[in-house]
Amino acid sequence: MEIIQAILIVALAFWMVLDQQGFVITTWFPSIIGMIAGLIMGDVPTAMVIAGTFQLMALGVANIGGSSVPNYGLATLVGIYVALRTTSDIEHAKAIALAVGVPVGMLGIQLDVLGKILNSYVSHAAQKALNEGKFGKMNRIFWIGPLIFGLTTAVPTLLCVIFGDKIVRLLLDVVPKWFTDGLSIAGSMLPVVGIALLLQYMPVKKYLTMLLIGFVISAYLGLPILGIAILGFAFAYYYFTQKINSTPAAAAAGSGNTSVEGDEFDE
Repeated sequence: MEIIQAILIVALAFWMVLDQQGFVITTWFPSIIGMIAGLIMGDVPTAMVIAGTFQLMALGVANIGGSSVPNYGLATLVGIYVALRTTSDIEHAKAIALAVGVPVGMLGIQLDVLGKILNSYVSHAAQKALNEGKFGKMNRIFWIGPLIFGLTTAVPTLLCVIFGDKIVRLLLDVVPKWFTDGLSIAGSMLPVVGIALLLQYMPVKKYLTMLLIGFVISAYLGLPILGIAILGFAFAYYYFTQKINSTPAAAAAGSGNTSVEGDEFDE
């Protein structure tokens, strides 16, 4: 069973980066990757706690254009596998996942750059085949590109699958307890940091009332996040329908007004 799980984890790592470059079915988001990894490992609750921590670290981070960012999907996958192989305690598992996953996610930046450099040679080779009229050769060369991208995540995952728990156990024997406790505390604080980063991109001043309502409902009434999300959708739908219905009247009343409203995202 452990061998099958290891194979599926490596296969997911290979598919994850291909999906990111094209299909975007499973996505590379930590929350989605964490859920799939949890199903493979047979412990979805612990996997989702770890994935949620990495998801909040990834908020506001995007590889726009050709830029490279930490691969939090890879960090989540490796962190979940090694943590669930090492311990069943959820707090301990989160600390292990951060200790192992963050460095691997950072390594993902270098591997992503390496994959893009290698693929530039692949595109030049395909261009050369095209210029020579060798279309079959060109099509075969194009298969090398996805293979390179897949290996950039599959290889580090395979190494962690083979040596991961041994390395972690060695580290836990060497690293002092105060350091692992610090990682656990940092893991508990990261969701707050992630929410703060997310608020930097949201029109908080314009919708401060809604933010306060959601905070009061969560902090003082203890409503689960799904209930708050449904309430948020209800408020947003009400605002949308009111805005749509008032648009013709507002347009007729202000037909002579040439002033232009500012951007909705006033932050």
